[in-house]
Formats: sequence, structure tokens, C-alpha cells
Amino acid sequence: MIKVSSELAARMKNAEGFNASACFHCGTCSALCPLGYEVLPRKLFRDVMFGLEDKVRASIPQIYSCLLCRMCEVNCPSGVHIAENIRSLRVLINEQEFGLK
Repeated sequence: MIKVSSELAARMKNAEGFNASACFHCGTCSALCPLGYEVLPRKLFRDVMFGLEDKVRASIPQIYSCLLCRMCEVNCPSGVHIAENIRSLRVLINEQEFGLK
């Protein structure tokens, strides 16, 4: 069963700097990732915007493994702030999963 969290979607939509809605899933970010993540960030951002909390939780290792090198970002034709979006997700996870503020 897929769990949808409207709270997750709303919170990230209002997070400062989170602009994942600009992504049109072209795949440029995945092709340039030095770690070879094929689904991060384009699939991750879609999961966040749809409020697919379980899928986002399953991506926690990749979220924290991201080097924030911005290779994906500088080549993004939509101008998505990928590194900032990943940072915003880390803040949310730190608060929700680990109780850190």
C-alpha cells in the first residue's frame, strides 16, 4: 500500500529554496551524477511533490550520500536548485526521522 502524505508535499513546497516543481524529468541530472544515481534527484523530487513518504524514506541513503557537487545543477536546463533541494530534504529528514532541529 502506498502512503501519501499531503503534509510532506505541502511542507516541501513551502520550504525555502525548494523549487523541484520546475523539473521536467529530462534526465540530465541523472546522466551527470558522479555517483551514478539514476533516479536521484528527478524521481526523488517527484515522490516529494506527490507526498510519497515511504518512497522518500527509502531514498534516505542516497539523499545523505549526495556529494552536493552541483554537476547536475549547473547542467539543468530548467534551472532546478538541486543541491538546495537536497539540503531542504535533509533538514526535513533530520527533524522527522531523527528529532534534530
